[in-house]
Amino acid sequence: MGRKSESKPQEKGVGEGAAQSDAESGGAGNPGKANGEANGELKMENGKLGDAKDANGAKDAKDAKDANGANGADSAIADGAGCGAENGDGAAESGAAEGAAAALQAEAKAERDKYLRLAAEYDNFRKRSAKEREMIYGDARIDTISRLLPVYDNLERAMKMECADEAFFKGIELTMAQLTEILENMDVTRIPAVGEKFDPNRHNAVMTIENPALGEKTVAEEFQKGFALGDRVIRFSTVVVAN
Repeated sequence: MGRKSESKPQEKGVGEGAAQSDAESGGAGNPGKANGEANGELKMENGKLGDAKDANGAKDAKDAKDANGANGADSAIADGAGCGAENGDGAAESGAAEGAAAALQAEAKAERDKYLRLAAEYDNFRKRSAKEREMIYGDARIDTISRLLPVYDNLERAMKMECADEAFFKGIELTMAQLTEILENMDVTRIPAVGEKFDPNRHNAVMTIENPALGEKTVAEEFQKGFALGDRVIRFSTVVVAN
């Protein structure tokens, strides 16, 4: 009796031990299941992390894109402002250059007009001076010649006189020829008189006569020879006019 009462609890202990052992063995026999669940949880966590990462990446990309767009707009605005400022400066410089060029052109034109006026004045002065010199030289020549004409008149009268000394008369003729040559070399010419029509610009009439053999207002006689230097009269011919 006593052995039976002791043996039951031992059997029970064996069963419990067996159940416990089965439980432990069961727990120890399904490690793949636990690992699978753990792996599944890890995958889920990784998926969530991936989604979060993708969301963050998309957000960052969008923010970067927006930032780049904003930076591009700011850069475009800055470039536009810079170009506008440069264009404005270029226009101002161009306007200043055009103004300076116009001023230089006006100054050059004024200087050219001044030069032309000065050149014209100098040309007029040169011509006037040359004419004045020619007139002064002509006046001096006329004055000199007019002082020699009385000598010519005296020699001419001496040649008209009768002279017994042939050598003396020959000397007068040679002197008269030399004086005539000098006057001709000075472009002095004798004014034609006898037989010419009376010209008040060249002849000085001191007497008129009637002579049917001569035409009207014809120089009949010459009292004193006249001389001219070119177109200028040195001395008028003193004449007698017929009819």
